[in-house]
Parts: sequence; structure tokens; C-alpha cells
Amino acid sequence: MRRAAILLASVAVAGAVAMAQSTSALAAQGTLTLVPQSYQNPSGCYNATISPLIVINNTDQTATVHSSPDCSGDVVGEVAAGGASGTFEFGASVSIP
Repeated sequence: MRRAAILLASVAVAGAVAMAQSTSALAAQGTLTLVPQSYQNPSGCYNATISPLIVINNTDQTATVHSSPDCSGDVVGEVAAGGASGTFEFGASVSIP
């Protein structure tokens, strides 16, 4: 009985550690720049402050460019991870996981 309790406790601790690590992995790691502003370890939606929208994606996730503020409207492009960049005449906001 004691061995079963120890095994169950070990499994519970391992599960808690795995959940804690996966939660921190939800935000992109790196810097997302919507010229002239930069965001460290971004997650969510960011509105552009100038037009055209210039995006520099130095994160580990793909950034999606939307035609309207608050990441609404049509998707007008994507900017790949790892230092890619793009200029979007009709971009108004960017989402990143």
C-alpha cells in the first residue's frame, strides 16, 4: 500500500511539473517589433501605431497580420519566426500565440 501511495504521489508531482512548464511555453520567446515598438516574449494581439505596418519577428512563433485593429478583419499576411520581416500596406494589427 505504501509503495502505491509513493508511486501515485510521484506521478502527481510529475504531472504538475509538466503542466507548469507547458504554461510558460504558451508565449512566443523572443522579440516582436511593430515599428516603432518592440514586445518581449509577446502573446496575443498588438495594434499598429503607424502605416504601413512594418513587422520584424525575432520570436519562435509565426506572427499573423490582420487588416483591422484588435486582430479582426482579414488576414493579410504572416511573418515567419526567426528574424523574418514584412511591410503591410493594409495591416492594422498582429497576433502571435
